Amino acid sequence: MAHPLYPRLLAPLVLGGVPLANRVVMGAMHLGWEADGDGAERSAAFYAERAMGGVGLIITGGIAPNAAGCIVEGGAKLTDAAETARHRQVVQAVHALNTPICLQILHAGRYARHRQAVAPSAVQAPLNLVRPKALSADAVEAQIADFARCARLARQAGYDGVEIMGSEGYLINQFIARRTNRRDDQWGGAYENRIRFALAVAARVRQAWGPDGLVLFRLSILDLIAEGSTFEEIVCLARRLADA
Repeated sequence: MAHPLYPRLLAPLVLGGVPLANRVVMGAMHLGWEADGDGAERSAAFYAERAMGGVGLIITGGIAPNAAGCIVEGGAKLTDAAETARHRQVVQAVHALNTPICLQILHAGRYARHRQAVAPSAVQAPLNLVRPKALSADAVEAQIADFARCARLARQAGYDGVEIMGSEGYLINQFIARRTNRRDDQWGGAYENRIRFALAVAARVRQAWGPDGLVLFRLSILDLIAEGSTFEEIVCLARRLADA
């Protein structure tokens, strides 16, 4: 039965070759137990409950592409085959209920609460006691490669796609906002340079994933900080990301 106000909300949709039973998406949220010893089992049960509820697409909580990107030391990441096996448990539980699921790739950047924290510039977050280390040019390239590797491993785990976390002050957003990007190389300065990292990550993730499946990008429409992106800049980036 169609919703009286949103007649297409419950209609099926094929997106990126992935069939969705409806247009309802469960957005990403941090559960806090993903890296625990029984985290895979608990996550599988949690997301299976949401699939039983009838949601059309599930997006996991943020999973880091490397150790530096974890929000806390020893946090959830996807960097090797052993971690892929844990994620496969989650995917299989959700797929058993005919629901697609995407992995969110999240690099905390200066929000990481450990001494491996890195960022575009050594600008400490007000909510963090840790001052991040500024990434060298080579280290920026390595971060992009790690996003791509994470996407490849997510596909091997059976996910239907990935969501790149590019919003809410995390690493990618830190490159975009002038307030947190004080670089004077190709990754900083003019807006075209500050969005270069986001576009490079999106392009490399799509390349790593392949032409089918879902590559989503979570984008802030409002930064809520001084020296954040203007609305016109955000629209420009959205269009550039679609091309990437």
